[in-house]
Amino acid sequence: MRTASLKPIGKGGEADIFEVSPGIVLKLFKAPDHPDYAGEPHEQKGARDRLIEHQRKLPAFPRNLPGKVIAPLELATVASGQGAGAICGYTMKFVTGAELLIKLSQRDSRLRGITSQSVVEAFKDLRVSVNGLHNAGIVIGDFNDLNGLVKGSEVHIIDTDSFQFGQFYCRVFTQKFVDPTLCDPKKDAPLLSKPYNQGSDWYSFAALLMQSLLFVGPYGGVYQPKSVKERISHDARPLHRVTVFHPEVRYPKPAVHWKVLPDDLLQAFHEVFEKDRRGEFPEPLLSGIEWRVCPTCSLEHARFACPVCAPGVMGIKKETVTVKGTVKATTVYPNRGIILSAAYQGGKLRYLAYEGDQYRREDGTIVMRGRLEPTMRFRISGSRTLIGKGDTCIVFEGAAEKERLTVDTNGSTSLFDANESTYCFSQAGQLKHGAELGPEYIGDVFPGQTQFWIGSTFGFGFYWAGRLRVGFVFDPSKRGLNDSVKLPPMRGQIIGSSCYFSKDRAWFFWSAQDGGRRINQCIVVRPNGAVEGHAQAEADSEGWLGTIHGKCAVGDKLLCATDEGIVQIKHEGGGIVESKRFPDTEPFISTDATLLVGSEGLYAVTGREITLLKIS
Repeated sequence: MRTASLKPIGKGGEADIFEVSPGIVLKLFKAPDHPDYAGEPHEQKGARDRLIEHQRKLPAFPRNLPGKVIAPLELATVASGQGAGAICGYTMKFVTGAELLIKLSQRDSRLRGITSQSVVEAFKDLRVSVNGLHNAGIVIGDFNDLNGLVKGSEVHIIDTDSFQFGQFYCRVFTQKFVDPTLCDPKKDAPLLSKPYNQGSDWYSFAALLMQSLLFVGPYGGVYQPKSVKERISHDARPLHRVTVFHPEVRYPKPAVHWKVLPDDLLQAFHEVFEKDRRGEFPEPLLSGIEWRVCPTCSLEHARFACPVCAPGVMGIKKETVTVKGTVKATTVYPNRGIILSAAYQGGKLRYLAYEGDQYRREDGTIVMRGRLEPTMRFRISGSRTLIGKGDTCIVFEGAAEKERLTVDTNGSTSLFDANESTYCFSQAGQLKHGAELGPEYIGDVFPGQTQFWIGSTFGFGFYWAGRLRVGFVFDPSKRGLNDSVKLPPMRGQIIGSSCYFSKDRAWFFWSAQDGGRRINQCIVVRPNGAVEGHAQAEADSEGWLGTIHGKCAVGDKLLCATDEGIVQIKHEGGGIVESKRFPDTEPFISTDATLLVGSEGLYAVTGREITLLKIS
């Protein structure tokens, strides 16, 4: 198989993805000498072993599988040279307009048009496919939120080459979703030690469903036992069945409380995650769910009565101004709609909110009307508003449409960004910026394989194509890219990224699935491309790097939103360390808050509220 002429469109932990023709893609397995495995003997051996097994496994792959299982179509082989004729990948259908299953568990996606009922419908569809695979003698094995694609109420299952069937076992696992009954209980973290089975697939299904409904998995939160003898590491909690329901686990603030779920579904989760019940997930638990909104407190729940409000009792009005220690908190935008984008530009807070069917700016200007969709992207540039969907970005000046741009996409994400004075976008592999006489060229990037952001003075981005990963910096208003940024190894499948700017620094974050673990990393980049610091941590761990969102750059420091309040970090000696905490901000901050620095204080923006914090 010759890939030089093929368009790269994706990258996973074990393979690169190329477009072969409309609707058909090639999954090309990484060889042991792939740059992603450089300096990693264990990963190189794993790649070698997988390729050896695929020579027998893929020709024996079962046929006549459920229609939403993306199975191999044709096998790809090495064209010439050493190893000629060996299987190196396969072609498969490409599901257009779909999002990874993980999107259902991300709060911002759910605020933008994905309802709790649509989540239930998606899992009803997924349940049918899981049953169909089991009837065909197949076990999914490494069943996680990255091997499902959601399109409307349909879920398509991908990464089928790791399926378990016949004499072929699935040996890969994801710590967050692996059945703990198949793991060595004496270890410090889940480590697969027994073969998968149908029951383990249903365990993963239940974990995925819970995560998608509540924004927290069965072992989320922070375990804080009073007894020193009871303390265990976060990773070890599944092995001891210490779930998020445990009374000594601090429930995550951004999560929806489990009390919104009906009793029979809650009981099922308790039995699966605490009492090791396995077996097919009961269909009535999904078909019997009926969601409603409380008229008093607006809470969406699936119970006969609101779990928060007593019938007939008026809701308690939230205080507009609250003082806690050194912090004064003032509500700037109450719960009237959904905050789509916010920025502090030109000495004032600017935002775009969705109220009813109106896209409304902070001054009351109605930019446009219409339905809110999960894949839409929004940015603010002074009085301008940028709204994108797919390959189209519309630039509004006030309520008037000023410009309509055709832009590249990365998956379903429209590639554009904005600061106070300008906006940048990728178009047919060219990075451009808006100008009075029309868009102007900055430099060449890879269409569909690039991510970039711009601050007030410079921009940062990266692109990847096959074996190539490049970081670059640029001036948002001038021609030229500096691609000398020395990125640390970016192994595995990137599942999220973000970037925060001060005038002379960019803090770039990314999260990747690497083997069975999810790792968050951060680097500090200067306008000349120099990298000052680097740090990494397990995703969802306690601390400032447990998430890659909720940050704000100020000078040479970064403020981070955590469930314990705001934490300040700085780069030091090539690393990144915590330098200060602001515990009095705890009542007003959670990990899902966006932070903005203004002249009057610090703004905390959540999905439905904006709060101004003044710290004395």
